[in-house]
Amino acid sequence: MSKTVVLTGGGTAGHVTPNLAIIPKLKEMGLNIEYIGTKNGMEREIMSGTDIPYHIICAGKFRRYFSIRNLTDPVKIIAGLTKAKRILKRIKPAAVFSKGGFVSVPVVLAAHSLNIPVILHESDYTPGLANRICIPRADKVCVAFLPTLQYIPDGKGVYTGLPIRSELLKGDRQKGLEICGFSGEKPVLLIMGGSLGAKALNDTLDGVMAELVLKYDVAHIRGKKNLRCGTLPDGYRQFGYVGEGLADIYAASDIMLSRAGATAVFEILALAMPALLVPLPKSSSRGDQLLNAEYFKQKGYSHVLYQEQMTKKSLVDGIDTLYQQKNALNDKMKSESATDAADKVARIIADA
Repeated sequence: MSKTVVLTGGGTAGHVTPNLAIIPKLKEMGLNIEYIGTKNGMEREIMSGTDIPYHIICAGKFRRYFSIRNLTDPVKIIAGLTKAKRILKRIKPAAVFSKGGFVSVPVVLAAHSLNIPVILHESDYTPGLANRICIPRADKVCVAFLPTLQYIPDGKGVYTGLPIRSELLKGDRQKGLEICGFSGEKPVLLIMGGSLGAKALNDTLDGVMAELVLKYDVAHIRGKKNLRCGTLPDGYRQFGYVGEGLADIYAASDIMLSRAGATAVFEILALAMPALLVPLPKSSSRGDQLLNAEYFKQKGYSHVLYQEQMTKKSLVDGIDTLYQQKNALNDKMKSESATDAADKVARIIADA
């Protein structure tokens, strides 16, 4: 009888899409796969495009700021833990793999209490709060950045890189141009603010878009809640979120402007895509994107523009400089030896 493994993780696409990368590897090993997530989280939307059985629990969030929901979310966490235990007892998985996000906390706690092996993956340079809670209960912790091992207890950390969906590397440039409605006569600038969008970045871009489309065709993934209304300029195409077709849009793009979430930067590396990173500032995050961006800047993979220094002029100048220097960045990324992170992580899960 085939073994079953349970995957979890959610809240943003970055906590889900690496799971999509390892699913084919696990299936090749003959493993059955089931998923635990929330009812309304992005993980459910993304996993709905697969044949993986999906189980719903509730999950609370630990906020670093005052919110009335801080009083009610502990109840959700306890309820989620109880439900996760019931699900795991019924499935009897050989292992649980967590990609992070707060839905993962009750699942990992439940698995640990049932003596089910737990494998985590940390994408960012330093572990986030959910993973910091889960690490003591984990058997192995896979990391995307080699320096992250210093934050993991001895004997638990394994450097794997970040699993990237192989299909992202197989895009068709012509199909991408057709999706966007571009002729291919101008260089294509892909702008990605993250799965939840990036309002500060989008607002500044809106102020310079008329100037940018004179030089570039612009494909802009804005986030579903941040779409522009009214007439859009020629040479500009906006998307709320792109699932199918993303590989083709990548293939059609010459340069990229992006936030610095871990999934985004490792996709940039895998694709050898010249990029200008605009990391979320510490005022809006725990600072993980700043560390991710600084690492990629030091390695010579990407340029960085800090949001505190972002003006209309500095943004346009940064994009133009990126285009001028794109070949050097592309060559630097291509010179790095590729790692099949999805295969490494899948083998660790299978061996648990």
